[in-house]
Amino acid sequence: MRLKGKVIVVAGAGGIGNELARRYAGEGAAIVLGDIDGAAAKTVAAEITGSGGNAVGTALDGADDASVRAAVDLAVSRFGGLDGFHANFACFRDGENGEDVLGLPLEAYDDVMRVNARGFVLCTRRAVPAMLARGGGSMVYTGSGAVYLGETVRVAYAMSKAAVHALMRHVAHRFGPNGIRANVIAPGVITHRRFQEVVPPDVAEAFKAQTAIRRLGSPSDIAAMGALLMSEEGRYITGQVISVDGGATLRP
Repeated sequence: MRLKGKVIVVAGAGGIGNELARRYAGEGAAIVLGDIDGAAAKTVAAEITGSGGNAVGTALDGADDASVRAAVDLAVSRFGGLDGFHANFACFRDGENGEDVLGLPLEAYDDVMRVNARGFVLCTRRAVPAMLARGGGSMVYTGSGAVYLGETVRVAYAMSKAAVHALMRHVAHRFGPNGIRANVIAPGVITHRRFQEVVPPDVAEAFKAQTAIRRLGSPSDIAAMGALLMSEEGRYITGQVISVDGGATLRP
């Protein structure tokens, strides 16, 4: 119950986001789970509530300022404030056609940056004031190991996630004296239902071979780190990019 009494917004459901919401609620937090598929978010929130947790689901478009504001306002009105915000959504449109930077359609580039970079700015601009009113809090951003890999495709995605590092460090430095911590979790390849539906077994085995511990991650691995960063046990961790990738990237 490390998060008892805390209120956390999880922006972005799905494989990782659902587990974040479950873990944070299981640790005692009240949760607002938002997703562009509002019905799916509400289903997971109902599951959490049915298991004894405290959660509400809502529609959330992370790239729309009014939608982000509504999710933060919901947390404040329903649960009394905001202590944590986990920005966990992403657009992968630039990976659809397998193009490098020379062939990447600029409309795809713009869409990825609009959602992944600008969207995380919108989340920050709405969440930080609410946490300042509470006396402090924790911003957690889901990044990606793609930033370090130099992939031959998905250049916009990698660029957008690198931009989040700069945003996170700005928040950590600027608002640290006011009790705000900020960190990025950079997942490696995480397997979940949707991943298993679209990734062939031989490709999954190749991903596994790239890790130091020869296994793929699970959403619970990311949620475990998130729970630490949201809790008082993580009170001295800020301004960091933390890779949770089984040793797929070995770096300082």
